[in-house]
Amino acid sequence: MNKRHDSGVRAVAAHVTDAAGADTAPWTPGSWQRRPALQQPIYDDPIELARAGAHLAELPPLVTSWEVLALKDAVAEAQEGKRFLLQGGDCAESFADCTSPVISNRLKVLLQMSLVLVHGLKKPVLRVGRFAGQYAKPRSADNEVRDGVSLPSFRGDVVNSQEFTATARRPDPQRLIQAHAHSALTMNFVRALIDGGFADLRHPEYWDLAWVEHSPLAAEYRKMVAGISDSLHFMETLAGPIASFSKVDFFTSHEALLLHYEQALTRQVPRNPGWFNLSTHFPWIGMRTAALDGAHVEYFRGIRNPVAVKIGPSVTADQLLPLIDVLDPHAEPGRLTLIHRMGQAKIADALPPLLEAVKREGRRVLWVADPMHGNTEGTSNGHKTRRFDNIRGELDQAFDIHAAAGTRLGGVHLELTGEDVTECIGGARDLKEGDLDRAYKSMVDPRLNYEQSLELAMLIVRKSTGGAG
Repeated sequence: MNKRHDSGVRAVAAHVTDAAGADTAPWTPGSWQRRPALQQPIYDDPIELARAGAHLAELPPLVTSWEVLALKDAVAEAQEGKRFLLQGGDCAESFADCTSPVISNRLKVLLQMSLVLVHGLKKPVLRVGRFAGQYAKPRSADNEVRDGVSLPSFRGDVVNSQEFTATARRPDPQRLIQAHAHSALTMNFVRALIDGGFADLRHPEYWDLAWVEHSPLAAEYRKMVAGISDSLHFMETLAGPIASFSKVDFFTSHEALLLHYEQALTRQVPRNPGWFNLSTHFPWIGMRTAALDGAHVEYFRGIRNPVAVKIGPSVTADQLLPLIDVLDPHAEPGRLTLIHRMGQAKIADALPPLLEAVKREGRRVLWVADPMHGNTEGTSNGHKTRRFDNIRGELDQAFDIHAAAGTRLGGVHLELTGEDVTECIGGARDLKEGDLDRAYKSMVDPRLNYEQSLELAMLIVRKSTGGAG
């Protein structure tokens, strides 16, 4: 790294030296337990937790090392501008939503968005689902108080239940096993759909969602699909059947928040050195757990997966550069993705210094925009929501800021669903605050519905290619 000059930076550099010294100690999947571990549930029975962890460690992995390395190669191509990353799914999965309609609809919307992006950007799209493991959520407080009663906060189905009772809110180690089972069911169904031709580009009509038949965007999308279909038929008339049109690469991701779960699924494999997190292809560190000396960074530095970190408007270059040094000390292609989630009101001030610092240091990362999390607000009827105009506004600014900095916005990270929900205000149907009560289903954060997701994909294309809108 280049020298940094002021006294404040020297203090940070000294801290990095200390951290680097500590990082030379032997890493193991459990070495995170020597560090401060934020956002972890408090289990009341350590023996029960240990038994659940041991059981989980004996279960088959959810992904393979060669899939993980294939994703790393694809992320490296995205870093070079040869691919665009589309990462999306639920804010928090629930065990109850592990059903074929919910899973297939979630897959449908991501496939449709990727088709729009491929057609408009004229480059391959790297599809990463935010599911098959997104069962844990960070909370602002360990406990929730209602009418003078204090109980543990709901931290996602992998930890406890949403009902406000002492039994439901008790962190239950057996839910670690249940999370693995539901993730495996989800992965199995997604793989079966893709292997069976569900993602066949010659039949995008398989991806239609009946409830959006009258969407304002439906005509534009179907016109695009018809054009792609005609082109594919023409190519196959000349060259014969092209097998690659029938399948797509698809990967999974989740926030690796619950470290006991991640540790149990961290494995060594034959003929591939090092350790792999085999609970998911693409784990990320959330903004609340990205401390340089914290347990999550310690865990992440030792796995071979491509990894991502969420960065918010309070992050400074003096904090970000040491984090990059620890997580990607050898500047591996495809290793590190930085997901900025600033909010449309803050991105213009917060993002440019980070882009400039990373560019100045010559670090190779994939920059991805999350225009969702910085734009959450409350409503008068008690819902959390996000305004589509703010989501669009942050994304518009992100493209412009990267262009001005001479860097590249290489992907988007979105919370979305294929279900007929009304959780975000605005979009093609101009949903109002009063519409939220009609179909607000999210357990935690508001998601884009199908129409809003497809509209955002079209806006990305227009922005990237210099079109109107």
